[in-house]
Amino acid sequence: MMKIGFIGAGKMAGALVRGIVAGGEIKASDVTVTDIHSGSCDVLRDALGVNVATSNADCIAAGDVVFLCVKPNDADAALAGLGDALSGKLVVSIMAGICIDHLEALCGSGVRVIRAMPNTAAVVGASATVYCVGAGVSGGDRATVRQIFEAVGTVAEVPEKLMDAVTGLSGSGPAYVFLMMESLADGGVRAGLPRALAQQLAIQTVLGAGKLAATTGEHPALLREAVTSPGGTTAAGLAVLESFAMRSALAEAVAAAADRAGEMGR
Repeated sequence: MMKIGFIGAGKMAGALVRGIVAGGEIKASDVTVTDIHSGSCDVLRDALGVNVATSNADCIAAGDVVFLCVKPNDADAALAGLGDALSGKLVVSIMAGICIDHLEALCGSGVRVIRAMPNTAAVVGASATVYCVGAGVSGGDRATVRQIFEAVGTVAEVPEKLMDAVTGLSGSGPAYVFLMMESLADGGVRAGLPRALAQQLAIQTVLGAGKLAATTGEHPALLREAVTSPGGTTAAGLAVLESFAMRSALAEAVAAAADRAGEMGR
């Protein structure tokens, strides 16, 4: 049975741990977490029954696969002096912007490195995860990572040069959608709906639209056209969104987040 160690137990790591355990592929007893903020580990232990290590070295020793889930600025400190402990391990980093070359230099020789970008929907089994691989990563390693991430959503492999774009789109994307939900609910309240009902309708509308797009496989433009009758209510609403450059705003948000990911890596 595969054993996994998580260095860092923040929100993204917590979403992954919860999703992986809920998916049934990995037992809670085969997961070990550690974090400089012990309270984050205690929450996961109390909720799921995972193991808590008191040091990064102990966490590494407990896992066949080691996930690096610390903030990018903390990567050097988290891995300092741990090259021997990591030797022979498969290391999966979910840190934004930190390139494989830098990770390999931090981890030392004999370490196979995979860089991945999931998102917080992992906690409900709906993450969009993308990964790229370093030197020495085998087909078996790829299969291992796919098994882990498929337990919490969809998975794709890309060249590393695309990872910052992935970060800007699917890594940061849930926040854009949550803002959209919030705005739709605000609009419903403005039009007279009770707040609770407006929020319920906004969430279900976004969920349903996403499921429809995923199920049919049709281009979003065609699905949009199917909802838009000439001179109708949807056309009136879309005209307002276009007047506020919603398309450009979302595209620029993705580009800005991708640029920021690149800056973090430098």
